[in-house]
Amino acid sequence: MKKYDSYKAKLSKIADLEYTLAVLGWDQETYMPEKGADFRAQQISTLSGIGHEMSVEKDLGELLKKLHKSKELDKKQSRNVEESYKDYKQSKKYTTEFVELLSKTTSECFQAWQKAKQQSDFKIFAPHFTKMVKLKRQEAEMLGYKKHPYNALLDQYEPGANVADLDILFKDVREQLVGFVKKIAAAKQNSDAFAHKHYDKDKQWNFGIDLLKQMHYDFEAGRQDISIHPFTTSFSPLDVRVTTKVIENNLKSMIWSCIHEGGHGLYEQGLPASQYGLPLGEAVSLGIHESQSRLWENNVGRGLPYWKANYKKLQGYFPEQLKSVTLDQFYKGINQVKPSLIRIEADEVTYHFHILVRYEIEKALMDGSVEVKDLPAFWNEHYKKYLGVSATKDSEGVLQDIHWSHGSIGYFPTYSLGSFYAAQFFYFASKEIKGLQQHIEKGNMLPLLNWLREKIHKHGKFYSAADLCKHVTGEKLNFKYFMNYATDKYSVIYNLK
Repeated sequence: MKKYDSYKAKLSKIADLEYTLAVLGWDQETYMPEKGADFRAQQISTLSGIGHEMSVEKDLGELLKKLHKSKELDKKQSRNVEESYKDYKQSKKYTTEFVELLSKTTSECFQAWQKAKQQSDFKIFAPHFTKMVKLKRQEAEMLGYKKHPYNALLDQYEPGANVADLDILFKDVREQLVGFVKKIAAAKQNSDAFAHKHYDKDKQWNFGIDLLKQMHYDFEAGRQDISIHPFTTSFSPLDVRVTTKVIENNLKSMIWSCIHEGGHGLYEQGLPASQYGLPLGEAVSLGIHESQSRLWENNVGRGLPYWKANYKKLQGYFPEQLKSVTLDQFYKGINQVKPSLIRIEADEVTYHFHILVRYEIEKALMDGSVEVKDLPAFWNEHYKKYLGVSATKDSEGVLQDIHWSHGSIGYFPTYSLGSFYAAQFFYFASKEIKGLQQHIEKGNMLPLLNWLREKIHKHGKFYSAADLCKHVTGEKLNFKYFMNYATDKYSVIYNLK
């Protein structure tokens, strides 16, 4: 069909530009020299403006309108057009001037955040983030929303998500997890002191590469690099980049950065290349994306079968540091549940309190009940309330995440959603893959990867997140799967009655 072919060609050109922008962003966070920041901000701003103009072209809108009414498309083609038409109507709400200003502000904000974090001084970041928050409030008004301005931004990362539903979900977190963490705190504690010895950076890196290869992350279609904050980016299913963070006195940081980002990378590599530039070639939502990283990081990577496969190899890299640490001690140590300051180093149970704090901050920033200048105090007050700890320096508190410097307000709730989806998916994977734990224990991750490819990766955006969950598990997202998983696992580790 000529009209559909024309639509594909237009979307492919837009994708070419967007992925070129992604390459510039990846370089900005990995290899770009510091003095290049100003011109890079200008380059990204210019290309962002061109991309926006391409995405709101009148000809594209008319083509999408005709295709949307067409009866000649198959189900996949219809789904592509439906999603693209929705995106087009959203993009039309933005002006090119706003897109360029937001892009330039984002680059400047990111550079300011880097300096502020290095110097642990929020005042360096505050004026830039104040500009960002003002723009995000303006964006919410441009997009339109029901009941709460935060809903407009949530929908960009998790289509269909809203404050009303998330408030209920985080109520489950408060009511069920708080009491469980208190039970764990009252039990005999496990030590993770072994993880804070000196671990050579290069050896850690090599072990991380081993773990990625075992997961079947394709190094012919990707690479790993170092960044301040681990992330994954994709330029096509055949070029997916991950980064990690190596701390020589914290072995756990590198291991779970690699596994976590590897899970993201596998999802991107599993999307259909035949749908390049089209919605069916994209991830469903960030919650589903996060489910893939969390499933590998937590349900697999923090499990005993995984370390039965990998602990001897790790001891081979670090014989002196781990010679007197048994597999059982290692397993219990890496699954220590303990309130902490740093989100990306938090255990999988208290992690959701970190997200809860950010969720409450973002809602307050968007409705104006909190301003940027008040964030350090607000942050510490809420960390004390939910985790019983507070930061003594900004780099370990309000400056620890990269997300706000990117303008990614509305992103954080997807981390908790991802963990809850992951527990539900893994439960059904364990039921449907015969001997899954035995495969993992032997270091064979292929049966699980193949299941994820078939059930989740290959569909792109054919299903919404809610419909995909029903397609895979037969029901909507249900917090009970995460709660049951956490209760079963940690009741054994902490010998709870």
